[in-house]
Amino acid sequence: MLKELVKKNELFRNSYFFLKGTIQFFKFKPFLMIKQYIWFLQQFKNFKNIENNKNFNKLEWYPSLFDNISHTPLEPTYFFQDSWAAKHIFELKPEHHYDVGSSAKTMGILSQFMPITMIDIRPIELELENLFFKEGSILDLPFEDNSLETISSLCVVEHIGLGRYGDPLDPFGSEKAIVELKRVLKVGGIILFSVPVDNENKIYFNAHRAFTREYILELFNGFEILDEKYHYGTKMYDSYDATKGFGTGLYKLRKGVV
Repeated sequence: MLKELVKKNELFRNSYFFLKGTIQFFKFKPFLMIKQYIWFLQQFKNFKNIENNKNFNKLEWYPSLFDNISHTPLEPTYFFQDSWAAKHIFELKPEHHYDVGSSAKTMGILSQFMPITMIDIRPIELELENLFFKEGSILDLPFEDNSLETISSLCVVEHIGLGRYGDPLDPFGSEKAIVELKRVLKVGGIILFSVPVDNENKIYFNAHRAFTREYILELFNGFEILDEKYHYGTKMYDSYDATKGFGTGLYKLRKGVV
């Protein structure tokens, strides 16, 4: 009942998500804490009663209280899109791949198979062989026109201009970011790109925007679609379906002569 009300009524929807945002400030759960620590102490007692492994004489506490679950927790958007992008990057085998703002963890793994340069406004604090970093904004990339063979930007563009990450507010932030990605990609070059999709263009302030397929392709006018996939819920699909509402669109596009 509540889900249907939230889904159909904009006022209820805005109120629901506004109140949902306050939850992070009230996360203390004393009864759950007591339950989990009772479980921890019982486990510790049971472990102590087992015959000691003499190779490990030092025993200290480091409670991990929330991993005893029946499934592997996964965030489906990043699981699907990063796997999809990795497949295409391996198939493309670029001499040097460039990424703007995507997951550093994913790019770090991929960099062990080919050199990758990440561009972000926030420096990477960890060093890894074959992974390079350039400080820069997606609105002003530190590259010449038509200079990059392959580039990726996964679930980044939708945030630009909403201030979520301390960036200046700009109602046209996403459009400007796409113009800049297109500028640095050489003719014939490939971009791997993902953004939220929905049944109409929407701003979910201040989290992200969502786009229709039609508008995304309009913004990439002159680009050839080599692959597209859509993630709704816990599944991947081959085609955009506005009736499914909010999801993620994944696009492999080749730059033509614009």
